[in-house]
Amino acid sequence: MEGGGILAKLRQGLARTREGLRSRLGELIAGSRLLDQEFFDELEAILLQADVGVSTTDKILEQLKERLKAERISEPAAARAALKTIIRGLLPPGPSELARPAAGPAVIMVVGVNGTGKTTTVGKLAHLLREQGAKVILGAADTFRAAATEQLSVWAQRAGVEVISQRSGSDPAAVAFDAAKAAVARRADYLLIDTAGRLHTKENLMAELQKVSRVLGREIQGAPHEVLLVLDATTGQNALTQARIFGEAVGVTGIVLTKLDGTAKGGVVIGIADSQGVPVKYVGLGEGVDDLRSFEPDLFVAALFEEAEEEKEG
Repeated sequence: MEGGGILAKLRQGLARTREGLRSRLGELIAGSRLLDQEFFDELEAILLQADVGVSTTDKILEQLKERLKAERISEPAAARAALKTIIRGLLPPGPSELARPAAGPAVIMVVGVNGTGKTTTVGKLAHLLREQGAKVILGAADTFRAAATEQLSVWAQRAGVEVISQRSGSDPAAVAFDAAKAAVARRADYLLIDTAGRLHTKENLMAELQKVSRVLGREIQGAPHEVLLVLDATTGQNALTQARIFGEAVGVTGIVLTKLDGTAKGGVVIGIADSQGVPVKYVGLGEGVDDLRSFEPDLFVAALFEEAEEEKEG
């Protein structure tokens, strides 16, 4: 998909978030004569409503005040462009590529609580990588959730990839072991490991994930090369708690934010990127197999602000 197509998809996926931002920001700018405390209080409420988060919102407001003072900006309308620049600065410089070892398969361990779309994300990522010409193998290490292996097998068929599995209730680390052996033997480019997703407050889940990680590391040097945490955008600030807990347990290297099209709180992307120290690598923008896209910060900001700017210019 070319840049224009991705932008269109992002604009569609961010429609609810953008509408809230556009209408309230537009009303604020149209109704304000001064960049006074009332203006900043209302802007704070707008950002919090979009689920940017308290600490990131505070940072944005502080930077905005400093920028407006330094550039001697006094018109509320000019504050929108400065706000857009500041938000872009909180995001990564550009799209974050998946890590690839010098030799052998890249092992990607996918983690997250149940209900975030974790297994679906594994299937969609397999499809995306296959479309790029890579050979992909899946490991069905979510052996505790009913029908998880069957669900992953359906996605494997759609993506045209092989899935390594055992019977329900098997040791997830044993599945990871078999999958690692198969990935090496078949000279796969990527091995994607689906994992269990019980509630993040369950300590035994974290111990199990650590065990899977150790087994992968013993079989393939440097594995897992990526640990992608799948977060549901509709859960808002709870996603930040999940990111912290999983990060402490298994060293998350990237975020996949799903269901972005189903929430008015897409500002959580900004809060996660700013507060977690790991990049948002992919976003989910719908139910289709092609609806997992690489996160491109420039396009995200353009999609978030574009409609308001078009109206302003028109």
